Amino acid sequence: MRSGKNINPWAWVPTVYIFEGLPNAIVNTVSLMVFKNMGMPNDKLTLYTSLLSFPWILKIVLSPFVDTIGRKRSWAAAMQVLMVVCTCVLGLTLPKCALSLILVLFLVTAFASSIHDIAADGFYMLGLDEHTQSLFVGVRNTFFRLALLCGQGLLAIIAGVFQAHGHDAVLSWSWTLVGCSAVMALVALWDVLAMPRPAADKPHKGADVASTVKDLGRLFVSFITKKEIVIAVVFMLLYRLPEAFSIKMLIPFLKDAPEVGGLGMSDVHVGLANGTIGVIALLLGGILGGLAGGKWGLKKCLLPMALSLALPCVVYLYLALAQPQGVLPVYLCIAVDQFGYGFGFTAYTLYMLYFSRGDYQTSHYAFCTVLMTFSMMLPGLVAGKIQMQIGYPAFFGMVMVCCLVTVAVTLIVRRKVDPEYGKK
Repeated sequence: MRSGKNINPWAWVPTVYIFEGLPNAIVNTVSLMVFKNMGMPNDKLTLYTSLLSFPWILKIVLSPFVDTIGRKRSWAAAMQVLMVVCTCVLGLTLPKCALSLILVLFLVTAFASSIHDIAADGFYMLGLDEHTQSLFVGVRNTFFRLALLCGQGLLAIIAGVFQAHGHDAVLSWSWTLVGCSAVMALVALWDVLAMPRPAADKPHKGADVASTVKDLGRLFVSFITKKEIVIAVVFMLLYRLPEAFSIKMLIPFLKDAPEVGGLGMSDVHVGLANGTIGVIALLLGGILGGLAGGKWGLKKCLLPMALSLALPCVVYLYLALAQPQGVLPVYLCIAVDQFGYGFGFTAYTLYMLYFSRGDYQTSHYAFCTVLMTFSMMLPGLVAGKIQMQIGYPAFFGMVMVCCLVTVAVTLIVRRKVDPEYGKK
């Protein structure tokens, strides 16, 4: 039996974390582009695609089942196969199947991706010793981000190239997804062969789902009874409000015709702007934010990071009002916004770590990530409906008003933060 120590982590860590990033991008970004190319109105578009985020909210409920039933290696492999099948079926049936079936396929992919995340993260800790885990944190994060880059950018560019050669938009996405599923199948086959079989990868002895769920309930009670829980929940739900509204409307805004207030961009340029340049700017902003947080601490960084996250959203108001000719202004504006968002999001992550301190830190942080997902999902449910009623300029003007909410909750929370937290 092969243990993690007998296999070079380079043989499986990168590919496992490619499977964390790529399906995530397919569900959360590709679905937006597919439905938009199918002519779905913005109100239904943002509603349906926001609901697709729900399986990631359920990760904290699904994790006890992964821990107590079967092996994490088996869970990860099975979910990879399921995601390959769903992506392939989605691609093959996209031009001719009903909307309800497309939604089901995206939803099943989302659930499989959520469970795979749980199993892969647990397997990572079982397959590597603590020292090697530390060494490969950067590797796993890098390949996760690269997979997002491919899913949000490269797939859109490929579909756009098909369209540029005269093919129908939906058929172009059909071919792109079938091709993507073929690549995913090769990666899944590699993982089945390459992933180690650590002796520790087995269900917890004496554990059962009922007792685990009971423990989860106890941990939830300990979380909601923490000191200053109300302020923390309000902050975690509202800090990203401007970005939560604007992010779901970005692809529809880029693709809608100028006659209805959009920028009329092709899938190629959308993939370059949002999925490539935007993601790179986001990563750079996050790196700089991490350095700043480590040097000056959370309290000093909170307000500057809040402003960095909120204020760059003004670029979308400018684009909606000016509707500039050419793609370069759009690329620059999205880069500015995503860089600011990456820098500002650091404060959010640091605050979740700060609030989770104490007993049950890991579980409490998991509850914080649920609130984090809710903070993006809830505004997304209504973003399209609001935009259709008031138009793009007024919608992005509303987003700028939401910046006041970000600043307000930041000022409230900032008074409660330990000045030394986060400093070296």
